[in-house]
Amino acid sequence: MSEDLLNYVVDYSRSLGVKYSEARYQLDKYFTIILRNGKLVTLGTSINDGVGIRLVYDNVLTFSATNKLGRDELVGIVRDAVSRARATTHLVKTPTRFSDDVVSRGSYEVIPTKDFNSLDISEKVKLLAELHEVIVSSVKEVKVPTTYCEYVEHIQEKLIVNSDGGFVRGRVPRLLIILNLVLHHPQKGSIQRIIEFGASGGLELIDEWDLFKVVEEEVKNLEKSLVEGVEPPKEPVDVVLGPEVVGIIVHESAGHPMEADRILGRESAQAGESYVKPEYVGSYRIGSEYVTVVEDPTIPRSYGYYEYDDECIKARPRYLYKEGIIYEPLHNRQTAYVFGTRSNGSSRAMDYASEPLIRMSNTYFKPGDMEFEELIEDIGLGVYIKSYMEWNIDDIRWNQRYVGLESYLIVNGELRGYVRNPVLELTTAGLYSKVVGVDKNLRFYPGTCGKGDPPQGVPVWFGGPNIRLSKVRLGVTV
Repeated sequence: MSEDLLNYVVDYSRSLGVKYSEARYQLDKYFTIILRNGKLVTLGTSINDGVGIRLVYDNVLTFSATNKLGRDELVGIVRDAVSRARATTHLVKTPTRFSDDVVSRGSYEVIPTKDFNSLDISEKVKLLAELHEVIVSSVKEVKVPTTYCEYVEHIQEKLIVNSDGGFVRGRVPRLLIILNLVLHHPQKGSIQRIIEFGASGGLELIDEWDLFKVVEEEVKNLEKSLVEGVEPPKEPVDVVLGPEVVGIIVHESAGHPMEADRILGRESAQAGESYVKPEYVGSYRIGSEYVTVVEDPTIPRSYGYYEYDDECIKARPRYLYKEGIIYEPLHNRQTAYVFGTRSNGSSRAMDYASEPLIRMSNTYFKPGDMEFEELIEDIGLGVYIKSYMEWNIDDIRWNQRYVGLESYLIVNGELRGYVRNPVLELTTAGLYSKVVGVDKNLRFYPGTCGKGDPPQGVPVWFGGPNIRLSKVRLGVTV
């Protein structure tokens, strides 16, 4: 896509009286392999590219998109958008305003050390087949009735120009491997597990992840959890949560409720609301002093990596919760204006045909300086929930529930045997206020975060260290 063509589109829209204009070319190329029960069911490439155009005309914000990339087609999209704005301006109760930010001109690229094309397709299929074999051969007492193995290469390119002088060119390759498996025992029942590996980069990631060792070890532990696991203690005990559990908790109960468009109610009919009120920012205590949740798109090689958002704002770390206080929502330029602040670079679209929304990138609980052994050494009786099988949270991100998967009993400061299906069910404030310890073992996990209507899914990381909660009464599933 030509930068000159996007500049022409922006200049043309301005000639029609448009106050703000933005043209974003985006290409998303996917190569996908899927195996079910070790058998190949899908292998193919998809390419999705086009231009998304946002305009502010007579206080009305409009968005249009097309995969027809000629000048005449793009000019036609602009004319149609202006016509729609003219027709609806009388319906607008709150004029669209953007914060007075300094937009950027820059470029970024993640450069892999091993290109996707450096491995033959047959070898990629073989990799998935071998992972299936590792799963089914790692168990002794249970059956593996179902496996699903998916391999995804994703190359995303963006070229963005706006009428405030912004210009961004970006290219990020990402690799994702998803393993979904079911373990079944005739007397003990079944458990399901999804294991995901994802980051930005190339095929060098496969070696770094040490896939076969990690998968074999986890499947063996899952079998023991299913066969040997006992019910959690009935009395309140200290509970230690592993990085994966901590990651999904902060994503769901810190990230989503701190999206400013959600706070203002835009998402209420789409993805839900937020317990956070605008007046909470900077003053409302949600947890103990150990609770700091960071949102950072700039982590090198992260799955949610970017250096500039879709409004050409330079990305930076954002502190959602800081030492237990609700601190900084995620903003685009529109919500930043409402809050009387500046954008913190949180605007992102799934593809060219999707409107940029406020989105998370890499959300994590800030680690402390303790070792794991120090975190549990004085626990006489407790539970360590290392991974989860399912989670639920309400629309305002307040009442939440997590079902543990690989979990252990803690006795006198040591892990002693397995716990079956412990259930953690607390309010957001109840959970974060019980945090009494945080170790330094920061880990991240990939995910695809959903939001909006039509729905958009964008790549994210979530994670954290191991954290300790004081005196929690756990439930159990049957």
